[in-house]
Amino acid sequence: MKKQIKRYAFLMLVISGSSYAQTKKYMDTNKPIEERISLLMKEMTLEEKVGQMNQYNGSWDVTGPKPESGSNEEKYNNIKKGWVGSMLTVRGVKEVRAVQKIAVEETRLGIPLIFGFDVIHGYKTLSPIPLAEAASWDLEAIKNSARVAALEASASGLNWTFAPNVDISNDARWGRVMEGAGEDPYLGSKIAAARVKGFQGNLDNTSIIACAKHFAAYGFVEAGREYNSVDMSNSKLYNTVLPPFKATVDAGIRTFMNSFNTLNGIPATGNSFLQRDILKGAWGFKGFVVSDWASIGEMITHGYAADGADAAKKAAIAGSDMDMESNVYVTELAKLVKKGIVKESVIDDAVRRILRVKFELGLFDNPYKYCDEAREKSNIGSSANNESVLDMAKKSIVLLKNDKNLLPLKKSGAKIALIGALANDKNSPLGSWRIAADDNTAVSVLEGMQQYKDNLLVYEKGTDVALNKQSFLNEVKVNTTDFSGFEAAKKAAKEADVVVMVLGEIGYQSGEARSRTDLNLPGNQQQLLEEVYKVNPNIVLVLNNGRPLSIPWAAENIPAIVEAWHLGTQTGNAVAQVLYGDYNPSGKLPMSFPRNVGQCPIYYNLYNTGRPTDKDQNVFWSHYSDVEKTPLYPFGYGLSYTSFAYKNLKIAKPSFQKGEKIEVSVDVTNTGNFDGKEVVQLYLNDPVANIVRPVKELKGFELIELKKGETKTIQFTLTDKEIGFYDNNGKFLVEPGLFNVMVGWNSNEGLTSKFELK
Repeated sequence: MKKQIKRYAFLMLVISGSSYAQTKKYMDTNKPIEERISLLMKEMTLEEKVGQMNQYNGSWDVTGPKPESGSNEEKYNNIKKGWVGSMLTVRGVKEVRAVQKIAVEETRLGIPLIFGFDVIHGYKTLSPIPLAEAASWDLEAIKNSARVAALEASASGLNWTFAPNVDISNDARWGRVMEGAGEDPYLGSKIAAARVKGFQGNLDNTSIIACAKHFAAYGFVEAGREYNSVDMSNSKLYNTVLPPFKATVDAGIRTFMNSFNTLNGIPATGNSFLQRDILKGAWGFKGFVVSDWASIGEMITHGYAADGADAAKKAAIAGSDMDMESNVYVTELAKLVKKGIVKESVIDDAVRRILRVKFELGLFDNPYKYCDEAREKSNIGSSANNESVLDMAKKSIVLLKNDKNLLPLKKSGAKIALIGALANDKNSPLGSWRIAADDNTAVSVLEGMQQYKDNLLVYEKGTDVALNKQSFLNEVKVNTTDFSGFEAAKKAAKEADVVVMVLGEIGYQSGEARSRTDLNLPGNQQQLLEEVYKVNPNIVLVLNNGRPLSIPWAAENIPAIVEAWHLGTQTGNAVAQVLYGDYNPSGKLPMSFPRNVGQCPIYYNLYNTGRPTDKDQNVFWSHYSDVEKTPLYPFGYGLSYTSFAYKNLKIAKPSFQKGEKIEVSVDVTNTGNFDGKEVVQLYLNDPVANIVRPVKELKGFELIELKKGETKTIQFTLTDKEIGFYDNNGKFLVEPGLFNVMVGWNSNEGLTSKFELK
């Protein structure tokens, strides 16, 4: 293999002439990467170094004639000068090769570009949105989903994704909850590591570099409003926000992205505490940090930087290594260094980090490593990829309610009315953040159910959800005025044995900039649901949504509710297979569902107040006067077509020494009539600590499969890592005392015991 690489490098020298001839020292693959980086950096001018810190969005026809005016001409010329380190949204082998050829063969040093893209839940073939995947609690499936995304993206010439989003958030008003793993830092950390490993693999040409975002605390923007500010305690930061980011570092992630928000008055982009002290200092992160889109320049609007030069200075000194689309590094940093305002060592540190990733990717040894048109043609949209995302979609579905065993549906002899515009929608189920996918490529629920041909299936739209065409850039205009389809829907429902209603959000009603203050069913869907219920109450409600919704009326009245999220390309097949019982649902909620939006933020791992209950039987306790303070459906909740019984919760002994492993076991039996899967969850409570601890915290889970009648004993091991917590200075503490343990089927129900730590 080394001989082949050296031969390739030699050919490149011949092809590109002096550009590569001048850099042949760092082309020696026998030298360690750090030495090769040092050799290259000795040859770089200050402007070329700063150029590596500059990322442009590709917006011209790169395989056509070169641009002759405007910003595109500037981008083109700066690539030729070696003043660009990365390109964003240039994709497709022909396009990537064309731009890479300029960087490698027409510049003085021939430094290859890295090509980034938002591969959030798939490239062309889409998996469920990340929040839905989190509902599977299946780490291997989530890892494989990221692997499929990497296979397709890398086949298209890309080598870097701006994922995973590892923001913890407990506020469903924030649209970007669809990109993350929900409200819990333990589950979020496990999923973050799985996705990093899936994306990055072995860093061969079928892998892409992952990027942990948004660093940090973006999931706690005030009022759930996009781009808003964040103010939080260090305890919340260290114990809730940071653990998933640390998990990505431990998993070997190569890049981070900072966030748009201010954190306690300082923009994250210019926050040296986050980027220098924690990430690159305490955690020893060796990769590089990229800004979010134009977030360096936005520090001016925040009121933190006076102008572009000041923004460039503050961001670079704080540890932001690459400027995405602010255009201030490439215009200001070299001048700042020459004036003595920014030390060149700051630039050198950033450039070394960026070059290190490029060397690790193998781009210096083969700049066209990702440019294989045959693989692009054969891999993208393959049947194997579709099978993988179908598997992920089925595992992501959560059964919220199933009174009188209305589900699974009969496979023959039933008359079924399918109602809802979303049931016949091939676009919305793709969800948000699917910018490489083609419109209308999802299997609709109607198409999925039509494959079960032994029932009479009648479809009626009932009502439109949106009045305008879906777009990543535009607001969704919700239908609140057109009721013209109600009567036809009611007629179909009245004549049916069972009604399946697919209601919820348009795919672009969640995601970036999709904050909402109303979490009810959008538009007039609630009215449709209630009208249909009047003529036939045997309703299965299938929810399509990118966030927890407020559905108290449905929870009280509708006998069966299926949380089907936005499940991607294979949505209809996954939903149909669950509805008809060919797949037994096993998902568990990764976020609590509120009773109404006024409860938000709502989450299971809250702190006790001084008055948590009404022990004095009066009004003076922590509660709402108009609604229960508990969630409608709690974190970790999800039903199955079978049932499970938990018995014999055991802790190895009553007390343990610090550092000793604590063994916990429980017996779980499938007591129902179907084979099924269950997520066994362990929660811990530290009732007395120097900093108050949550009423309970997830500290272990295991996804098991049981045949009907089968019993398994599940073992958990708790260590100091699970028992301890961070103080307000970021110091990890393990304190002696009594600990309460709950093992159960959601965050609100289970068997309990306790142990003492001495």
